[in-house]
Amino acid sequence: MNKSNLNKIIIVLVIIGIITAFKLLGLGDYFSLSYIKESQLRFQEMYAANSGMVIAAYMGIYIVVTALSLPGAAVMTLAGGALFGLAAGTLIVSFASTIGATLACFAARFILRDWVQGKLGDKLKTVNEGVEREGALYLFTLRLIPVFPFWLINLGMGLTKMPLKTFYWVSQVGMFAGTIVFVNAGKELGKIDSLSGILSPALLLSFVLLGLFPIVTKKLMTLYKKKKGIS
Repeated sequence: MNKSNLNKIIIVLVIIGIITAFKLLGLGDYFSLSYIKESQLRFQEMYAANSGMVIAAYMGIYIVVTALSLPGAAVMTLAGGALFGLAAGTLIVSFASTIGATLACFAARFILRDWVQGKLGDKLKTVNEGVEREGALYLFTLRLIPVFPFWLINLGMGLTKMPLKTFYWVSQVGMFAGTIVFVNAGKELGKIDSLSGILSPALLLSFVLLGLFPIVTKKLMTLYKKKKGIS
């Protein structure tokens, strides 16, 4: 067995170990809105005492969750808004989510290719055809308008010929607007300390944006493609 194959086996075993631990230890409970809300004050105290450590830990957890396609990325995005605020939260989540997505794409391409192909082969036909037809614009559209689940896009792109550096920057740019919307919603959720807070104008506006964002971006991309003559 050569060193390359041995490294792949080790990485696969580590991935399986993390996923197994996540499920057996019930770690998914820590990625719920209720837990984030209950722990908000403690997280804020930790952030005030050592902001650098908290940011690093948050990004590390976010990257692992995203890279391994574990449930919890959406809740962590909301938590980022509640903990870091809109500006800092957007930057932190943007880089963490893109790095994690790129690692998932890398793993699907170089480590788990056969497994991903066997598991998702039929579902990836549309993705492959879209990339061949439109290139980076197709990924950009998927990031703006999440027709497919986030994790499926990450794994699916790993089976295409798109360079990882292209995948990274297109994902970073394409997900940025959506990240702002979700982080802003988390910022407003973090302010709720009574039932009256649920009906605050800022929070209602955040949820309106969450609902309208994919519709508006889809309309804009349709107009753009029509103008450029892309079917």
